[in-house]
Parts: sequence; C-alpha cells; structure tokens
Amino acid sequence: MSMTRANLNGRSILGNAAKTAVGLSLCLMLVTLPGFGQSLAGRWAAIGRTLDNGEQEKTILELAQTGDQLTGTMKSQSFSMDLNGTVTGSHFELFGPRSKTRPMLAGDLVNGELHGTVFGRRPWTAKPATAADQLPVISYIEPPPLHNVAYNGLAKTPPMGWNSWNLFQGRVDDQTVRSIADAMVSSGMRDAGYVYVNIDDTWEGVRDAAGNIQTNHKFPDMKALADYVHSKGLKLGIYSGPGPRTCAGYPGSYGHEEQDAKTFAAWGIDYLKYDWCSAATIYKDAQLQPVYQKMGDALASTGRPIVYSLCEYGRGSVEKWGPEVGGNLWRTTDDIRDEWSSMIGNVEEQVPTAPYAGPGHWNDPDMLEIGNGHMTDDEYRTHMSLWALVAAPLLAGNDVRSMTAATREILLNKEVIAIDQDPLGKQASPVKNGGLETWIKPLADGSVAVGVVNLGSAEAQASINSRDLKLGGKVKRARDVWKHQDVKFTGETYTAAVPSHGVLLLRVSAK
Repeated sequence: MSMTRANLNGRSILGNAAKTAVGLSLCLMLVTLPGFGQSLAGRWAAIGRTLDNGEQEKTILELAQTGDQLTGTMKSQSFSMDLNGTVTGSHFELFGPRSKTRPMLAGDLVNGELHGTVFGRRPWTAKPATAADQLPVISYIEPPPLHNVAYNGLAKTPPMGWNSWNLFQGRVDDQTVRSIADAMVSSGMRDAGYVYVNIDDTWEGVRDAAGNIQTNHKFPDMKALADYVHSKGLKLGIYSGPGPRTCAGYPGSYGHEEQDAKTFAAWGIDYLKYDWCSAATIYKDAQLQPVYQKMGDALASTGRPIVYSLCEYGRGSVEKWGPEVGGNLWRTTDDIRDEWSSMIGNVEEQVPTAPYAGPGHWNDPDMLEIGNGHMTDDEYRTHMSLWALVAAPLLAGNDVRSMTAATREILLNKEVIAIDQDPLGKQASPVKNGGLETWIKPLADGSVAVGVVNLGSAEAQASINSRDLKLGGKVKRARDVWKHQDVKFTGETYTAAVPSHGVLLLRVSAK
C-alpha cells in the first residue's frame, strides 16, 4: 500500500488497492458529481458501515471543480488520499494515486446526493457535509530518538504459517481460527513448517477506561484462543498499526504501544504484523524508523518472544533499517493480488533488497495466494518457487481446510520449502533472457537452487549452463524439485520445456 492507503476492503488502498472487502465503506464517501447546480465542488460526507466493535465509519470528501475537471481529497480516520477525475453531465469518475486506468469511484448526482460504486463493485452514497461532519482531531506524538533495538533471536529462517486476510478479510473470527489451526495439523502443514496462525485486521474492539485494547464479539477470549492454538503445536499472530486506526478502521496502537505490547504478551501472542496505514496521516516517510522502533522497544520490554513484522509497503528503504528497530521481516511491496501480474511484480521488487536478507531479518513480498483460485497451478508453482528463491516468508492465505490435491502438493513440497528455509539465508536475483528469467540462490551446503521462469504466453525451452551456477566444479547431482527426480546435464547443460508462466526449479550440487 502506499502512503495513502484508502481502506477499500478493510485493508487500505493507500498505495495498494488490493485488499478488497472490509472497508469499502470508507471510500464510499468519496465521490461525486455535480451536487448542486451541476457542480461537484464542496464538502461531502459518507457514513459507512458499522464496524464489528460497534463504531461507525465516516469519510469526508472535499472536491474542487474547474470545467469538467475534478481534484480533491478523501479522508477518514484511517487514510488521506488525493483524488482527480472528470465530470460529464451528472456522471463523475474519480481516480486515486494508484488507480490510473480504472476509476476508484464512479457514479452520478441523484437528488443532491452522490451515488456510485467503489472500483465498480461496492455501492456508496455521500451527502453534502454539515458542520457536524468532522473527523476527530488527533494530537501529534513526537517519535522517539533513534537507537538500535536488540535482535530478539527469532526468525532465523523465513517465518512460515498462515494469515487470514487474503481469503477471509473481515470475516475472520475465533471459530475460523480454531478450525484453521486444526487443519494446519491434519493437512500436514504444521509438520512441514507452517507454524504461525496469524489473525489480520478486524479483531479489535474498543479501549476500556484505562486505555487497554479489547477484542470485539468475534473474538470473545483471545487468551483462550492462543492457548488452543498453542495446544496444537502452533503459534498465534495478531495485527495492529502505529496509527490511530488500522487499515480497516479499527483502533490502532498510536499512543498505546507499550500498553498494547503488554496486552499481546499477556494473551500469549507470538507474532505481530504492524501496518502503517493511518500513521501516514500523521507522520512522514522520514519518520518510519523511529515510529516502528517504538513498538520494537515495547515488544522487547515484555520479555516474550514475539516475531515483529513491519508492514510499510517498502516505503522509506525499510530493508536498510528494519533490523535496527527490532524487525524480523518487512514488507517490500504493496499488497499482493491473486493474479499473475501482481505476483510477478511483487517478486521483481525484491531485486534491490537482496543484500539485506539474512537470518533474523527478511524481505517480505507479501503473503501467498496459492489455492485462492485466480491463477493456474503452473502459476502457483511459480509463485511458490520464486518465494523460496528470494527467501521470502511463506504465509499461506488460502482455506487450508478444503485444499485441492494440487494446492496441497504445492504448499507441502518439502524440497521447495527446504530451499526457502535454507539456513544460509541468501536471496536470489534474476537474469533475463528474452521471455525467460533465471534466478540462482546459493545454499548452505554449497549447492545452488536455480529457477527458470517462463514469462511468455507459450511453452519455451529453458537451458541451464553449469558454468553460470558458479559451483566450483562439475555437476555431481541435479534434481528437479517439482518432479522429485534427478536429471542429467549433457556436457555442461540441462534443457527442459517450461510451460507458459511455469517454472523449472532445480537443486544442483558439484563434485
């Protein structure tokens, strides 16, 4: 997501309009057309949905109009976003920072109100704002001076587990998490290394009189849930952010960092995803490091081992300072979508971050979409292969309770997982040759993993030359880790057909 991540789905669109479903209401307020006398200029208010904690969303849209051109801003407690667009008659289209070709808001002026849809899907309505339509004023809290937070000793290999957002979004609840934990065991995922069961946004209630964060009705007893997950040999993760509101509009940890860290520790939390979102309405990118440091210190002070996942969409060169704030992994991209272009785009953004990956601190191109149904099995094998080659965290985002045989085979491929979990912790970088892209990853035992991805629309012949692998000797063994069989180099070359958007992934060792 980017600096201004508008909450289209409960997650923010701020730079990342990919999470689709929970907070679309926020955007609802956004739009419009000629409200009064064919002019959309002015201030509009949209009252959104009622959150699971009983609070109600509100968004304010301020528009200026020159001829048929519209400019303005949309604000809520979770985000602030610049907009631009056009008016034709009574019809308007408004684009956000990342919606260059597809309007984020589109609709018409109807009886003095703006009626339309968000990204062509979710309906919204905005009315002329009154003096009572004000967003709460947030007092500024100065970030702390910089210092290094000690390494917590965790995540010596990329974290593996499951996260609720990609599939369940705001529908996640206690029973869902329990049943997912059960399935992590029965499916073999836990034994393959997937140990974190992470609750993303929308678990939050309101704060009590002492400022302690509560859960909402979907999670009646977080400590009991943690105990249940732990009884399965798994670990429980949770979500918050450094701003006053999360991406889905729930209370964030702004001004309550130490308090929330103690609460998480008391519940038995093992992993925290900390999402920038509304912090962008208060702080600038130059302040990312001290803001994330504040929670890093708070987690360390609890004495409980909690993996710290920074979610700031790659802003502020996070790979250079992530370890200094106690981070174990950090997002290097906007949110992933279950489509080829998004997946490939996210992994390509790992290239400049490669020198900064290693045990205890990992670059994170976002969660896995494998099994969610909008890519082919070949594309999902490529997804899994590339995440392994770039030493990315492996956080499944599908319904592990009802996996197809193909999805199960992809996620549970122990030879591919071993490449991801290699203790050397090196990250591969690509070399392109036409429609083929070759990634080579050094491994701790002196062998290498080499993946060739076919970016084209037709099957292609991929050749791997042993001299390019820099093994220091002739090939002793080469294994196709998707076919689970050894293959032979003829001379110094191995050639195989790779389907469109497919991958050839070998583990090669020298004599």
